[in-house]
Amino acid sequence: MSLRLNTLRRSAGIGLLVLAGLSSAAATTPPTPRKARLGKVLGADISFLPQLEARGVKFSDKGVQKDAIQILKDHHFNYIRLRIFNNPAADSGYSPGKGFCDLPHTLAMAKRVKQAGLKLLLDFHYSDTWADPQKQFKPLAWKNLTGAALETAVHNYTTEVLQALKAQGTPPDMVQVGNEINHGMIWPDGDVDKADSLARFDVLAGLAKAGARAVRETTPTALVMMHIALGGQNLKSTLWLDHMVARKVEFDVIGESYYPKWHGTIPDLKNNLTALAKKYPQDIVVVEYSERKREVNDIAFNLPGGKGRGSFIWEPLNTWESIFDKQGKANDLLLIYDEISRKYRVE
Repeated sequence: MSLRLNTLRRSAGIGLLVLAGLSSAAATTPPTPRKARLGKVLGADISFLPQLEARGVKFSDKGVQKDAIQILKDHHFNYIRLRIFNNPAADSGYSPGKGFCDLPHTLAMAKRVKQAGLKLLLDFHYSDTWADPQKQFKPLAWKNLTGAALETAVHNYTTEVLQALKAQGTPPDMVQVGNEINHGMIWPDGDVDKADSLARFDVLAGLAKAGARAVRETTPTALVMMHIALGGQNLKSTLWLDHMVARKVEFDVIGESYYPKWHGTIPDLKNNLTALAKKYPQDIVVVEYSERKREVNDIAFNLPGGKGRGSFIWEPLNTWESIFDKQGKANDLLLIYDEISRKYRVE
């Protein structure tokens, strides 16, 4: 998700060409078995926290100043999601000259997350800046890489980051290989909306495999997530996942974004996630959402086969759907999570 959202964001479709050309292997190849069952998740993406703190924001709850991560823990959050960019300090990067959400900032945040006793989901954007369905810019350092060389770069970069986290004793518990990649990633190579989209799915699968392999090799206990932004769109979700299954991409968790503006109604979300839970062996998480907190979590914790494992609210620290005001003071929105945690026995 990006704060630079607009109404021209590309539709989350995959296209009739792909629908007509999907290999029959997708219907006959069994999905990759899960490594392990994901526990119940009440999570938050708070990647903006270092930037807010750098601006002098101090967080408090009921008049008591605390670390924002501790406040979330006090209200029963058990998972933190952090995004990471390849070179965000670049002129065209996410944080020119400052490098927020780079490896050093991620290492520092991971220490805080683990010291608080929370679990960590690491979200690789594989870009110097925001990657989402509208844009998946290739990192500048990889601009001349294609094919096997690009796959190697994905593998080696993922390995480097995960080894650094492991070396300081803060390995992630779950890893996203790409962010909202239903249109592909690392464009133009992995852009599956191109006219040759079937061939591009082969490229995308190769890139996803390279990242997933690095997770398995460096952090074998971590779960691998594939993240798509198709919360209420079942045909498109199934089509994309079938492409990955047919190409033998290994993953343990299906992550969906859900924003009503782009992804349909609450019944659409329920219908999609219910169908995915029946079709695929992977656990399912609403890994980005903001609105309709109670309704989204009612769905996210109530899917067939116990596969609905929970949710991650996107950037609640007074930057998006704010559960703190601009001075960092917690408000009553935070109490909703006490309610959700009690209802679904999140520990």
